[in-house]
Amino acid sequence: MAEAIFAVYGASGFGREIMPLARAKILAQGEPSERLYFIDDNLPASHVNGQQVVTYSEFLQIPASRRVVALAIANSQIRERLAARCEADNIEPWSLQAGNVIVLDEVEISSGALLSPFVTLTSNIKIGRYFHANIYSYVAHDCNIGDFVTFAPGVKCNGNVTIEDHAYIGTGAILKQGQPNQPLIVGKGAVIGMGAVVTKSVPAGTVVVGNPARPLSKD
Repeated sequence: MAEAIFAVYGASGFGREIMPLARAKILAQGEPSERLYFIDDNLPASHVNGQQVVTYSEFLQIPASRRVVALAIANSQIRERLAARCEADNIEPWSLQAGNVIVLDEVEISSGALLSPFVTLTSNIKIGRYFHANIYSYVAHDCNIGDFVTFAPGVKCNGNVTIEDHAYIGTGAILKQGQPNQPLIVGKGAVIGMGAVVTKSVPAGTVVVGNPARPLSKD
């Protein structure tokens, strides 16, 4: 009888960081690690970090009662396309988090979230689909995060911040706390540069850098 199979989509850097979380989860469920794969359509090798690598089409051909996949793809637009592809093929989204992730009160996390080691989510937070939070990032109270948002390592998102779909927050960026009735807003598709200190709202599609963060010059 066919059994469930599991995969991390993407065998590059972030995927290799997420794979140990996936392996720990299925072993805790009593599933053998042989049912866990990397999916990568540009096969780097037959095995990566001890797990077999297959293409997406090969994954679909493996006999299985159900298929569950974590999307460890940094580019949020590609991540969204792959999420739609998986949904069309009846593949279930897989949410994964490290054992030392801290989640406190009234935190709502939608499907497909990947939470790396030392991530902290405090209280009264809503997080959309396929959120990536890399190591040592935190989200403080009363924040709303959209779909396909990416936090690089060490992001500090303070309270009363709204981050819209497809925003990318770079390594070590700091988002200043907003007000209860006037949140700091990072607009859809905005990019916050590495180490930026964001003290005011960022319009959709804007790239900001520096301290305080300002739009990147096009000169």
